[in-house]
Amino acid sequence: MEGNAKPALRVVLADDHAVVRAGYRRLLELEPGLRVVAEFADGESAYLWLSEQPADVLILDLSMPGQGGLATLQRLHQRVPRLRVLIFTMHDSPVLAAQLLKAGASGYLTKSSPPESLIDAVHQVAAGEQVLSVDIAQAMRKGESDLPHQQLSPREFDVFLLLAQGIAVEQIASQRCLSVKTAANYQTIVRHKLGLNSALEMYRYAQTCGLLAQVP
Repeated sequence: MEGNAKPALRVVLADDHAVVRAGYRRLLELEPGLRVVAEFADGESAYLWLSEQPADVLILDLSMPGQGGLATLQRLHQRVPRLRVLIFTMHDSPVLAAQLLKAGASGYLTKSSPPESLIDAVHQVAAGEQVLSVDIAQAMRKGESDLPHQQLSPREFDVFLLLAQGIAVEQIASQRCLSVKTAANYQTIVRHKLGLNSALEMYRYAQTCGLLAQVP
């Protein structure tokens, strides 16, 4: 490497499908200036490694075993704020994209995007830019009505989706590494903001708004 050459960007992959990760790795490492330094099949393993090891960009899927992508993102944003996180997912939801950007993601790309879009997005988020796939950007430009769930914080939205699935507060606390008291407080806040008083009402609301299909 010449003395004035830029070091390769260190990229980490987190996706629970080994074949998919292998395809991403081949695609990324064909691009000069990119190097895949680690890959993981779940969010917890990625979080533990990134808490100790240097990286520039994490390409994060949302639907993985154990801790979901939104929770992983929130923990990493607190622990490693300089890390750029690019969400790469099958979920083509502007609502979910908005929540993840609020939670600290640098970009949101759907897996229906052309392969070259992933390469471009990695370079862009590493340079400090915010990236959205074309379908998500178009949907967000159209705008949505001012629905109550849009006022939730990323953590509140995450807890709301779990409550809407009928998951108990104690289980939510365990899954999200919260105290039971903190999880119960989030439940109270969600109920107040949405004006919903039971898990059944939350389920019906989430189903009506098409949010249950977006569970990461």
